[in-house]
Amino acid sequence: MQTHLKKNQNSDSIMLRSFLLLLTVVIVGFSIITSVAVGHQLLETSRTTSNNIIKSLKRTVIDSDHDWKQWRFNSLLDTSTSYVRVRNTRRHITTQNYYSPGTRSLLKIKPQKIFFIHGLYYRPHVGFLLYNTGHAKGISYGLWTKLNSQLEILERVIIITAVVLVLILLTLPLYIRVIAQRLTGPLSQLTKTAETISIKKIQTVDKLPVPETPTEVKNLALSFNRLLTNLYSKTKKEKDFVANAAHELRTPIATIRSHVQLIKRHGRDHPEIVQDSLHYIYKESEQMSILIDDLLALSRADKMTLIYHNYDLSASLQQIAQEIAQLAPQKIITRIPAQVKITGHSKSISQIIIILLTNASKYSAKDSVIELSLKKEADQIIIQVADHGIGIAAQDKKHIFERFYRASDVRGTIAGTGLGLAIAQQLSLLNHSQLIVEDNHPQGSIFSLILNL
Repeated sequence: MQTHLKKNQNSDSIMLRSFLLLLTVVIVGFSIITSVAVGHQLLETSRTTSNNIIKSLKRTVIDSDHDWKQWRFNSLLDTSTSYVRVRNTRRHITTQNYYSPGTRSLLKIKPQKIFFIHGLYYRPHVGFLLYNTGHAKGISYGLWTKLNSQLEILERVIIITAVVLVLILLTLPLYIRVIAQRLTGPLSQLTKTAETISIKKIQTVDKLPVPETPTEVKNLALSFNRLLTNLYSKTKKEKDFVANAAHELRTPIATIRSHVQLIKRHGRDHPEIVQDSLHYIYKESEQMSILIDDLLALSRADKMTLIYHNYDLSASLQQIAQEIAQLAPQKIITRIPAQVKITGHSKSISQIIIILLTNASKYSAKDSVIELSLKKEADQIIIQVADHGIGIAAQDKKHIFERFYRASDVRGTIAGTGLGLAIAQQLSLLNHSQLIVEDNHPQGSIFSLILNL
């Protein structure tokens, strides 16, 4: 059984071994302490009785056989367990030594002293003896008391504790296994379910069963279910991302191939189509290049680790506005107070603002105005990009930060990859900030980047 337990390292076996060892040590220790305490108490009781007998002898002057017989007659001494020797050294006595029955025979073999315990001796064929002495008026008294009855009581105590130990060791494994099953049963079920889910490789939204008890296993199951939900969501997003990326790349590639085939078939007979086809090929390849750059930017944003530093946000925003103003047909108005400094990642924040300004220009009329403003509040800094463009429908607002999402009214009419706002959202999360969108009345949109100080 012990070999089997050592091989098993599950909770049941560990609990069983631990409790068996603990209780064995406790019970054996308790048995030893109890036996020592009982033995000490029995010895002290015998010592008290012995002292009383010695006091009785000392009150009696034994000068003659009559005195000895008189003391023995009046004494309640049990001669089967107690042995008395009286030695009278006074003058004018006829008998020097008096012995109670059995004392001469006892003393024929000298009892051996037991070390560390005062007055305890051992006599072969007799057993343990408690020796006590007294002296009064020239008379010495010696008393040996057999401890057989006390030893019998001590043996019974030891036997009872041993029986209790054996019973506990026999019944404890069954009890511990029942308790262990109650504690580890839900954990075993969680393990089996987790193995099943791992075989499926997170292809479904299966959840672990949540037991009511024990609380630790319940919390573990809830935490694991949250982890599974996150993993499933992340896996689904990655699959959708790959599918969308493949779809977005397939369209320009198909267009390029069709124009190449058109040039091959009719380029010699119709030279005028070559320039048109080359124009479309260049346009589609440029769109592919933009898409690949956005994909790389999004990939870097997913894995980026930001190192914050103190910099002048006002100056950075002014510089961005000047650069975009040279490229955008719209007029860019800035409302940026000077010397607003923050601790952040300047490159990623600048990239967010560039994306927002580029989008505002893309979806706004050429003769409209784009506003870039900076507001500083008690514990926040708010950067806003407001346009007067086509705006965003209410049903599209909750999807615009998703990868490759484009509203149905702009897909195919305005160039774009659907990744710009997804990149901006990911960068804002890395900066522990919030990116939100609102309507700009009477027309257009306002994007706000909220930085917490």
